[in-house]
Amino acid sequence: MDKKPSETEVLEAVRKLILWAGDDPEREGLIETPKRVAKAYKEFFSGYHEDPYEILNKTFEEVEGYDDAVIVRDIRVESHCEHHMVPIIGVAHVGYIPNNRVVGISKLARLVDVFGKRLQTQETMTAQIADTINDVLQPKGVAVVIDASHGCMSTRGIHKTESST
Repeated sequence: MDKKPSETEVLEAVRKLILWAGDDPEREGLIETPKRVAKAYKEFFSGYHEDPYEILNKTFEEVEGYDDAVIVRDIRVESHCEHHMVPIIGVAHVGYIPNNRVVGISKLARLVDVFGKRLQTQETMTAQIADTINDVLQPKGVAVVIDASHGCMSTRGIHKTESST
């Protein structure tokens, strides 16, 4: 991988994109846009700076032998398509059947966020979430379902706004 660009290089790249799109980066409404875009992208892709395994490392040993499924539904997913860098917005449903270890349920939502805040495909993100839960908790079973709308389908190309995957 190439060396990470400096902040100055990122700001210049955004200015060039504005020019490429046909506008003037020195226009009043666009002067601060490169800084705003850089700040937004830092947040959008903050998942690269977090260790998903660390999120699940604090587990609790079961004292009662609980063996029913632990399920968190409707976890908001906000990601970006690795092909077009446009939003993927939806919900994740994450569940597992414990095998003597459980994790605080908020950690499942945090795990979704970490993988969501990376350039992704929905299929890869789903597998990454499931694999991390499987590796750390070693449950009897794990399931992850993501239902999302893709900006690459709704704002370009086929323009199917009602589609979700």
